[in-house]
This record gives sequence, C-alpha cells and structure tokens, in this order.
Amino acid sequence: MTFRRALLATAVIVAATILPPGTAGADDEIAINGTYIAFSDGRWARTNDSRHDERSVTQIWTITSSCTTYQDCTGQVVSDHGWSGELVYLSGRWRVSHIVPDWEPCFDGTALPGKQTFVFWVGYPPEPGVYVGWDKTEGPSGACGVNRVLDIEMPFRLTRQG
Repeated sequence: MTFRRALLATAVIVAATILPPGTAGADDEIAINGTYIAFSDGRWARTNDSRHDERSVTQIWTITSSCTTYQDCTGQVVSDHGWSGELVYLSGRWRVSHIVPDWEPCFDGTALPGKQTFVFWVGYPPEPGVYVGWDKTEGPSGACGVNRVLDIEMPFRLTRQG
C-alpha cells in the first residue's frame, strides 16, 4: 500500500508540473472579450529601425474570442476606425492584422497599401485587463520603385474598458 501511495503522489506531482497551465477552463483564462482602448504610442516609433516621432493613435476595439484549448484561440477585432481583423492566439501572444489602404505615398502622387499588425501579450508584472506589445505597419517590397520595405513600429497598449 505504501508503494502505491508514493506512486500516486509522484504521478500527481509529475502531472501538475508537465501539464500546461490553463488546460481546464481555457476559455475563461486565455480568451479576451469586451471593449478595449487600443493605444499606439507614436513618441517611441521606429521607422526602418531608426527612432522618430509619429502621431499616436487611440482606437476603441470590440473583441470577441474563444478557445478550444489553452493553445487554440481565435476571434475577431472590430475597430472604431472602420476596420476589422481576425484575431489569433499563438505562443502566448495575440495577433491581429488588416490592410491600410493608401498607406505609403509615392513620389508620383500614388499610394500603396500597408499591412498593419498588432501583436500583444500579458505584460509583466501582469495587470488585469491590460496587454502590451507592438503595432507594426509595413509597405510592400519594392513600393514606389524603391527596393526597401518601409515599416513603422510603435509600442502598443490594450486596456479593457470598465
């Protein structure tokens, strides 16, 4: 009997350390839903790895998401700036992208679209309802006849309203 109890205790300890956190009730622990303030801080923007100021942007996001496991979450973001995008959770980070029309102006007066991607995660130390990350927008390679991708990256903060 003592051997069986020791074996059971060992199995419980091993299971507790091997099984990933959040496997029970993953939807409650990982999924994010509700209205959030999305803030991209232009004071710390970088363009092609050089820091400079950009205009800071504040949006209101309505987020709906659900998880089937602690690793498999998807959802939707709807912004008050008129765009929406598919939300995906992967490796502890949320990601949502959308296309910004006429984002990169060219010398000839035309403009090309950019792809804006927000990547965010729970900050450290964790604050309830607050996520931190990056807002990065990239133009297409070779845009406007220049063989260099234009990208702008800004720190990003997502805060639950209410």
